[in-house]
Amino acid sequence: MSDDAEARMRFIYTIRSRGVTDRRVLAAMERIDRTAFVRGVFEERALDDTPLPIACGQTISQPSVVGLMTEALEPGERDKVLEVGTGSGYQAAILSLLARRVYTLERHRRLVHGARRAFDALGLANITAITTDGSHGLPEQAPFDRILVTAAAEDPPGPLLAQLREGGIMVVPVGQSDTVQSLIRVRRTASGFDYEELRTVRFVPLVEGLGEE
Repeated sequence: MSDDAEARMRFIYTIRSRGVTDRRVLAAMERIDRTAFVRGVFEERALDDTPLPIACGQTISQPSVVGLMTEALEPGERDKVLEVGTGSGYQAAILSLLARRVYTLERHRRLVHGARRAFDALGLANITAITTDGSHGLPEQAPFDRILVTAAAEDPPGPLLAQLREGGIMVVPVGQSDTVQSLIRVRRTASGFDYEELRTVRFVPLVEGLGEE
């Protein structure tokens, strides 16, 4: 077995040991090489289960957290998914193998350009990456079957809840930016919204407006 294959096998074993059990999610994470989304000196740590710095003062999330959030989202192969917070593009790439269409929003233009390059290199044609204020969602494409927010809000954002279809699921970190947050799963029902607290997490805050680069 090559060193690369052994490293990728260890990567998936670690993800499973941290609680990710859905076979479709694990298969997607095995197919998408995280190395394609990490640049420079941190590239050699791409298969470690740890968050890493990326451009614009942001981070690429810890792989096991990506797996757990994806699992909580329960994406189906016919689903239209909205992701708020493209970052490196790694989470959107995972989702693209599990859903029909992924729209991913990012306030930093530089990150969107980098993510698009990675998507193109991997041949992922069902992702649309847009530079915009993600806190407002994407009304022109609503409603969405699934919404994933990769930045922490003080409460589940109203504009995003409004763009979730009945029967849909949103997964979002909720809490003050300087404290540990809770990962919340929201299900939209005929009578309103059901909220379920899943685990503690730590994400960068959800910021309104566009970034400077």
